[in-house]
Amino acid sequence: MSLFGTTSGFGTSGTSMFGSTSTDNHNPMKDIEVTSSPDDSIGCLSFSPPTLPGNFLIAGSWANDVRCWEVQDSGQTIPKAQQMHTGPVLDVCWSDDGSKVFTASCDKTAKMWDLNSNQAIQIAQHDSPVKTIHWIKAPNYSCVMTGSWDKTLKFWDTRSSNPMMVLQLPERCYCADVIYPMAVVATAERGLIVYQLENQPSEFRRIESPLKHQHRCVAIFKDKQNKPTGFALGSIEGRVAIHYINPPNPAKDNFTFKCHRSNGTNTSAPQDIYAVNGIAFHPVHGTLATVGSDGRFSFWDKDARTKLKTSEQLDQPISACCFNHNGNIFAYASSYDWSKGHEFYNPQKKNYIFLRNAAEELKPRNKK
Repeated sequence: MSLFGTTSGFGTSGTSMFGSTSTDNHNPMKDIEVTSSPDDSIGCLSFSPPTLPGNFLIAGSWANDVRCWEVQDSGQTIPKAQQMHTGPVLDVCWSDDGSKVFTASCDKTAKMWDLNSNQAIQIAQHDSPVKTIHWIKAPNYSCVMTGSWDKTLKFWDTRSSNPMMVLQLPERCYCADVIYPMAVVATAERGLIVYQLENQPSEFRRIESPLKHQHRCVAIFKDKQNKPTGFALGSIEGRVAIHYINPPNPAKDNFTFKCHRSNGTNTSAPQDIYAVNGIAFHPVHGTLATVGSDGRFSFWDKDARTKLKTSEQLDQPISACCFNHNGNIFAYASSYDWSKGHEFYNPQKKNYIFLRNAAEELKPRNKK
C-alpha cells in the first residue's frame, strides 16, 4: 500500500493500520513514527529536494548528531547514516542536487556531509554557535549561507576556509530562510532584514518587526508565479506575522494572527501562550503549518485567513516541522524545547519524529 504516494489508499486517517493499544498521548494523531529517532531534543528537520528520487529526511539534535532516513511510500522509515558534531546541531539543509547535506552547530562550525561517500568536512567557522544554514543556488554562483550568534551572516563556497562575504547583523541571528533570489534573517532584539541574492548577496531592506516579542522562526512564501513575495514570522508569544515585501496595500495585506494558545480567551482565567517553534509552507498549495511549545501543529490558509486544522495535543512540545518536496508528507518532531526551563526537563522522555499524509488536509477550502 502506498501511504505517501500519489494514490494513497487512505487520506487523513493517519496510520490506523497500526492501531493504538497504549493510553499515552505521545502520538495522539496516530501518525507514523520514524524509527531510531535521536536521543535528545530535535531542533531541525529537512526533506530531500525533488532532484533526488524518493524521500530522505534529515534531523539534527542536541545529542550532537545528524541522522538520515529513507522514507518509503509505504510509510516505512529506514535509517541510512549519521554524522556527528561536537555540539548540538541547530540547523540542516540540502544542496539543490540532493548529494550533500549542510549542518550548523553550537560547536561554532558548519559541515558539508557528502551522502555518497558518507564523509563530512568542515566548511564554515564562526566565533559563536551557528544558528542557521541555507544553500544558495544562483545562476552565477553557489554558496552556503550561515547565520550565527556572533552577529554575522557569512557566505561560503565550500572549497575555501575563508568566506566569500561577511555581512554584519544588528544582533544575534535567530532564524532565517532562503528562496532565491530572496533571503530573510530575523535576529535578537526583533531585528528583521531582507537580502537580495542576485549577482551577489546584499542587504535589500530592514523591516520594523510586525511582532512585539522575540523572533523564533521564519519562512518565505511565493506568489502564483512561484516567485518569493513575502514571509511568515513566528514569535515566542503565540503569534505569526504574514508580511509581503511589496504589497499593493501594506496596511491591509500584512497581518498577524494568534496561534498556539490555550483557550483562556472568554474566561477570567489567564490564557497560556506558547512559542511558535516552526513554520513551513506547503510546496503545492501555499498553505502553511505551524508547530508550537503547546504540543500541537496547526494548518492555515493565509489567503483566506482561516485555520484548516489543529492537531490533538501531544505530551511534549513540537520543536520542528517540514514538508517533503511534493507536499505529500508532513514531518514534525516531538521533543522538549526548554520553553519551561530545566525543571520541566525529563530525561526519561523519548524524542519522536512523526510523519503524516498532508496531501488533502492542506488544500485550500474554496478550491475543488
